[in-house]
Amino acid sequence: MSSAAHTSLAGRRNTVTVESRPDDDRAVLVLRGELVHGCADILAAALKELPDGTRRIDLDMGGVFFMDTGGLRFLEVLDTYARRHGVPVSATGWTGQPRSALEMAGLDPGDPLHGPGTHREPVPSVVVAERTQQLDLLRTEVEQLRQAIATRPVIDQARGVLMATHACSSDEAWHVLREASQLSNTKLREVAAVVTAGAEGSGPLPSPALRRALRTAIDHCLK
Repeated sequence: MSSAAHTSLAGRRNTVTVESRPDDDRAVLVLRGELVHGCADILAAALKELPDGTRRIDLDMGGVFFMDTGGLRFLEVLDTYARRHGVPVSATGWTGQPRSALEMAGLDPGDPLHGPGTHREPVPSVVVAERTQQLDLLRTEVEQLRQAIATRPVIDQARGVLMATHACSSDEAWHVLREASQLSNTKLREVAAVVTAGAEGSGPLPSPALRRALRTAIDHCLK
């Protein structure tokens, strides 16, 4: 059983899959992909398709490689289903960034539905305030990641232009872009856009400061 699709961080059409593996009256759901906006709806649809007589649900989260605050909504849907149907539920196997996100939210990655930090246990107001601050930091981190992924194509294009023009390696091209950015006090993606536009013969000419920075960086990094 597979889930519906969602839009990934980079704006591409991507798929979060929920594979169901029945085991007598137990259902094992194996998730792969990202827990972002819309993942709660995908989970709800998968839970709705479980056969009658399911007495336990275990989620294997080992294939989830990224989550933002949408993942917290995902857990809310899962917990609500468990309470409404009186079915024991677990979500284990968290690794990497999703595990860190749970810890930042004050949840136990070993048992995010029932362990410390869930609404099943009284939470002091100071902990609530701290958790709110941690979630704000998580949102900032996610937004920075979105921006980094969105700008990666133009940076990769600029590296390709430098590699073709100067017969250099990918790492050398990266050092050129980074040094030119530092020398001219210009954002890296803007330097990359100038290099790419120059190769295409389009766009405005770079400023004199940026032209000098690019020449200096090329001379320093490629000789």
